[in-house]
Amino acid sequence: MLKLYDMPLSGNCQKVRLMLSILGIEYEKVPVNLMEGEQKKPEYLAINPLGKVPAIDDDGYQLWDSQAILVYLATKYGSTDWYPDDAEGRADVQKWLALAANEMFHGPAIARALIIFKRPGDHDKAKAAAEATLAVVNGWLENHEWLACGRPTIADIAVYPYAALVWEGHVDMSAYPAMNAWIKRVEALPGFEGMKNMPRPE
Repeated sequence: MLKLYDMPLSGNCQKVRLMLSILGIEYEKVPVNLMEGEQKKPEYLAINPLGKVPAIDDDGYQLWDSQAILVYLATKYGSTDWYPDDAEGRADVQKWLALAANEMFHGPAIARALIIFKRPGDHDKAKAAAEATLAVVNGWLENHEWLACGRPTIADIAVYPYAALVWEGHVDMSAYPAMNAWIKRVEALPGFEGMKNMPRPE
């Protein structure tokens, strides 16, 4: 059975949990307590030498990085609906995976982490970065139902968690109506599994 090395409050882990749920893949959660430094222990570093979550072990095949894991799961267990097999479709998806790993992390994810984990850092800077990134996402979604290919893909799964959780970083979500409508579309997908312990205020 596939193992997911997981931390419940991690948006990057949520991407993988969501994809596993949508694809109907049974898996074992292996908790990694970041607060106690379990990600830096030798046994975990043997799985992910970067000391980050998530990581997976699929019958001996080990992989880290949430975006890479989404590509792997969609390719092995999903269909070309989730990760296209044509050059243009893959490029469209990849540009959003890059945004998820970069701008969504350095803006929405950091703004959230500074608040909920009480980490040191410049929250005003992170919040401004979050607002700039979300404005781009919202602008795209004003004219498109989905991020890539005109249908749900792993691009949506990759961007969704930190977009949906950005309010925890004290970012006003009401400024992004098209993004909020898209969030609801993602949450209506068959097999959707949310972070139920962190309900979003209405």
